[in-house]
Amino acid sequence: MLGFARGPLSQPDYIGVEASADVLDALAAEVGFPSDLAVLFIAGVDFPDEEDAYEAEAKRRGWAADVVVGNDTFAVLRAGTERGWGIAVTCGSGMNCVGVGPDGRQVRFPSLGTVSGDVMDGAGAVGAAAASAAARSADGRGEKTELERRVPAHFGFAEPVELARAVQAGSVPWRRLSELSPLVFELAANDAVAADIVDQQAAEVVAFVRAAYTRLELGEEKVEVVLGGSVLQSGDPRLLGGIEAGLRDFGPQLSIEVARSRPVVGAVLAGLDRLGAGPDAYVRAREELDRATASVGDVARGAPAVSELP
Repeated sequence: MLGFARGPLSQPDYIGVEASADVLDALAAEVGFPSDLAVLFIAGVDFPDEEDAYEAEAKRRGWAADVVVGNDTFAVLRAGTERGWGIAVTCGSGMNCVGVGPDGRQVRFPSLGTVSGDVMDGAGAVGAAAASAAARSADGRGEKTELERRVPAHFGFAEPVELARAVQAGSVPWRRLSELSPLVFELAANDAVAADIVDQQAAEVVAFVRAAYTRLELGEEKVEVVLGGSVLQSGDPRLLGGIEAGLRDFGPQLSIEVARSRPVVGAVLAGLDRLGAGPDAYVRAREELDRATASVGDVARGAPAVSELP
């Protein structure tokens, strides 16, 4: 591994492939390139044609002789299990899931928002639900909740309608609503409305896992379920308890593992897999990257942590 660097938003579905690659260009220059192999597991790369487009752009820029491109959920899976297959859910500012069978078959989801069936899909959706609940509490359409006061206060407003107008005008970007997620988890212990939002997020994780398991047609095969991303790795007891309860009802063949490492670790381990590295290399890479990512805090979806393998 040549180095470690962290940068700003790079999701191609938000800013386009070329602009996303510009972000990684700067990071690649910081860690050193060209290299023999670059593993690019990127949020927002959800379809084969998107992978092909990004791979072509990466090769055009000469980052590495060999380029592997995939969704960031594959990094979560590799960071959380040594089996090489299983189910992974990543839940940060957005949400996605991937299932890989022992024979290599894959199950994937579009992850395009409500138009592709996604509900309560990560911190953004949790924050939007909190803002909606705050507004409904204020105008009498919904149950009273502490969110009515705390949600607008987070952005420096006194009333939910002030926040709503700011979001509509663009002075508070929609994506900033994801900042409300920790607040919702904090209030859920004593606020029924906040608790319901957390329970909805847990139910959506369970729905993804159940769908992936069923589509893989694994029968009674024991399967590891890796949970990653800032929302799931926050360790919120209500959220994780709801997921465990929902999957327990589905069947004992599913075992849950909250990834102890950040997704970038999974990308590096996948690179070592491809290079046929020895066991010592895996241990050293995980230890060093765990230390590096701990020092910079959460690596949010869309904010890439890049490493290249020489």
